[in-house]
Amino acid sequence: MRNPWLLRFPPRPGARLRLLCLPGAGSAAAMYRSWAGELPDDVEVCAVQLPGRAGRLRETPFTAMDPLADALAEAVVAELDRPTVVFGHSLGSLVGYEMACRLRDAGADGQLRELMVAAHRPPRLGSAGLAYHRLPTEQLMTVMAGLGGTPAGVLARPDLVRLAEPAMRADFEVDYTYRHREREPLSLPVSVFGGTGDATVCEAELAQWRTHTTAEFTLRMLPGDHFFHEGPSRAELLSLIGARLLRHV
Repeated sequence: MRNPWLLRFPPRPGARLRLLCLPGAGSAAAMYRSWAGELPDDVEVCAVQLPGRAGRLRETPFTAMDPLADALAEAVVAELDRPTVVFGHSLGSLVGYEMACRLRDAGADGQLRELMVAAHRPPRLGSAGLAYHRLPTEQLMTVMAGLGGTPAGVLARPDLVRLAEPAMRADFEVDYTYRHREREPLSLPVSVFGGTGDATVCEAELAQWRTHTTAEFTLRMLPGDHFFHEGPSRAELLSLIGARLLRHV
């Protein structure tokens, strides 16, 4: 039976490693569709599709972290049939961390090899405190246009905005209401990536992800803003990710 939470770009039944990717606020799994072509052939790119977008548009999106991370961890357990690296962008970084903690606490993390995160403050610093989910529609769309990452063609069409807006608001509420619970650090390596021009998080904040692991920690800053992974640094980022993935194959 198909797992609605996970989309494979493309399915690679013989892959020796899975890269489990989590999208940022307001984004969908499709943001990772093209990654497989630029990563090692032994890697299956598997992206998380959250409720309220794309093929799950009719489902109610989550507005709080705990039920979201609980449901995602439950959905992912059945997919941990091979070594797995988790990558999250922006809000996806927090969701990936919370999911990894739940799998660890349930004794189901034996296949996890590394947590990779990008463009978000570490859990211990919590939310950036940006209440975007409370903005009127016009202001919210202005914010989305300023952040980048959302195609201008979507923001210019009221019909598409109406479809995308509930998931955007829900994701920003998840982030705004997030509160970190103190717990033992992960024993996974943690790799952090940031954009030098990202106005939402600085290098000093990204460096504090170090406190969430007892294993290897790396931090790389790349040219670009919050969506540096879609800009001129895309090739360099995927090269860095690919090199780390090969260590686990």
